[in-house]
Amino acid sequence: MNSKLMDIFSPVFSVILGILVGALVMIISGYNPIAGYQSLLFGSFGDSYYIGETIRQVTPYILTGLAVAFAFRTGLFNIGVEGQLLMGWLASVWVGLVVELPKIIHLPLAILAAALAGALWGLVPGYLKARFGVHEVIVTIMMNYIALSVLNAIVASYLAVDGFRTNRIYDSASLRSEFLQGITDYSSLHYGIIVALISAFIMWFIIEKTSAGFELRSVGFNQHASKYAGMKVERNIILAMVISGAFAGTAGAMDGLGTFGSLNIKSGFTGAGFDGIAVALLGGNQAFGIVLAAILFGALKVGALEMPMGAGVPTELVDIVIALIIFFVASSYLIQLIFRRFKKGAN
Repeated sequence: MNSKLMDIFSPVFSVILGILVGALVMIISGYNPIAGYQSLLFGSFGDSYYIGETIRQVTPYILTGLAVAFAFRTGLFNIGVEGQLLMGWLASVWVGLVVELPKIIHLPLAILAAALAGALWGLVPGYLKARFGVHEVIVTIMMNYIALSVLNAIVASYLAVDGFRTNRIYDSASLRSEFLQGITDYSSLHYGIIVALISAFIMWFIIEKTSAGFELRSVGFNQHASKYAGMKVERNIILAMVISGAFAGTAGAMDGLGTFGSLNIKSGFTGAGFDGIAVALLGGNQAFGIVLAAILFGALKVGALEMPMGAGVPTELVDIVIALIIFFVASSYLIQLIFRRFKKGAN
């Protein structure tokens, strides 16, 4: 089996193992895994409403997965996607509240503001990494908490109308679609899925089809060789974190302009930024793979809500399945080694 087929086989096998071990956990816990997974599938794709909710959940997962993957492809680990997402959410809602413009201007401006806010939040760890060699994981983790505190302070001091939540954004900045909601039995589906798919194409094009993408990948493989070849390593590190942050900020706009249309004080993180790490791993850090992985994780998250009513299975067991999938994906090198040994023994 060549390397490309192995790259496809490993994530698929990891998902299957995660589902099987998850079924075993259900049996040990006294639940019926067949009924549990049937309820999960129905809650994800059982009717048009559930399909709309699943696609809505998939939207930010695509973008956070792209954010993590773009950094991975350039040799960086952006664990600060959650904070960049929050900054994008804040910026998009702010633009959606403070001015009313024609939709053709207002909506792109709000999305651009979100991408810019996420990019600026990614610039800080990128600069510290490039200029002083500070590990990006440490800085991005800290900046997640800074972002949460900054968002809450700004909302409470300037944007909230009741001390907790902002007004709804102007319709001219909204991603909501009466057409998409109508065909999905009035789910919360919005036009953000189009933005997410365009973003996936943009990542693929940058990484695979541009000289800048070649340099970014080269720096990720070997900084010393890239520097010897005349590439600007420090500039590329900063650029990678900025682009990664822009994807994450755009993910925030999907909630701010689409799902909720407003912003409230947060008691904790949304979790979408951290889930993006799993999406990127399962998708092999490839744009198309990330879209497929996001569909899986979106279906798991939305379908889990049906499991307690349909099969009496607690939603926490879905988190166990997701954790198992991540574990097997992270251990994919071991799966590949076992497969090669098995193939060698068969010959």
